[in-house]
Amino acid sequence: MKNTERGGAQMELDIRVLKYFLAIAKAGNMTQAAKDLHITQPTLSRQIADMEKDLGTELFVRKRRHLTLSDSGFLFQQRAKEIVALADKARREIAEQEERIGGIVTIDCVESVASRLLPETMSAFSRDYPLVCYELYSADGNDIREKIDRGSIDLGILLEPVETAKYDFLRLPFYERWGIALRENSPLANKEALTTEDIQGLPLIIPRRTIVIEEIARWLGMEADSLNIVASHNLPTNGLLLVQQGIGCLICVQGSLAIRPPQGIRFVPLAPERITGHVLAWKKNHAFSTATTRFLQFIQSRYNNSAPPIFP
Repeated sequence: MKNTERGGAQMELDIRVLKYFLAIAKAGNMTQAAKDLHITQPTLSRQIADMEKDLGTELFVRKRRHLTLSDSGFLFQQRAKEIVALADKARREIAEQEERIGGIVTIDCVESVASRLLPETMSAFSRDYPLVCYELYSADGNDIREKIDRGSIDLGILLEPVETAKYDFLRLPFYERWGIALRENSPLANKEALTTEDIQGLPLIIPRRTIVIEEIARWLGMEADSLNIVASHNLPTNGLLLVQQGIGCLICVQGSLAIRPPQGIRFVPLAPERITGHVLAWKKNHAFSTATTRFLQFIQSRYNNSAPPIFP
């Protein structure tokens, strides 16, 4: 309740303070009301004193530690109950309307730690929007960007490096370590980390994305066409099958193995350590459904800049 004037002075009240007043009227004691409201007594006392000052009247008769309503307090209690009840009714009606929001949110995600944590976000969102459904796909960065461009998916979760110039995006707090997935019986499997010298000359299975190949070559101090590439893949799952058959060693992020830990394969990080992040990307100036808009807003509030980094 705002912008109500009494005696020429502007009075501003909100629902929270009205609930404070009603709690005190019910308890008859400031200390007990503060406990019931889970706030400190000085805070509660200050709020009520400010409200009485705005109203220009005392709402309580104070007798030692006991409080009873004054004549003005009795009148104000009735109006406060009506206002709070009306606000609660409006909140319920809005919530009921929100629950009726349905539709499908389509998301493509790389195979990484993000693909394990994304279902947790969906579960939390579904508690508020139970009628929203999801289509979730695994893909690499090339496929995801093509689908975003075509409008066949709403959102895509990509590993960096990413060409984000033509997309709106949110940097996510999921981070990955790059390394080599190799068979447990390999002489290199027992090392704590693999250096450039360890990797040069190994038969490599790498992501098919050109930007990633160039980044790997830069790490190794080599030209891309000098890498000993025996196979490329669009999903790490396919590359891990080749590792199990002894065809080569897979350059990948640690989360690729965390999704479905394969038998007989060990992940060894690179040295110096190579860390990469994730972005959530979507098409610029694209009109989303209400369900997708709410889901995107939910992710933006859940994974803001203050969110702690998450590793596999």
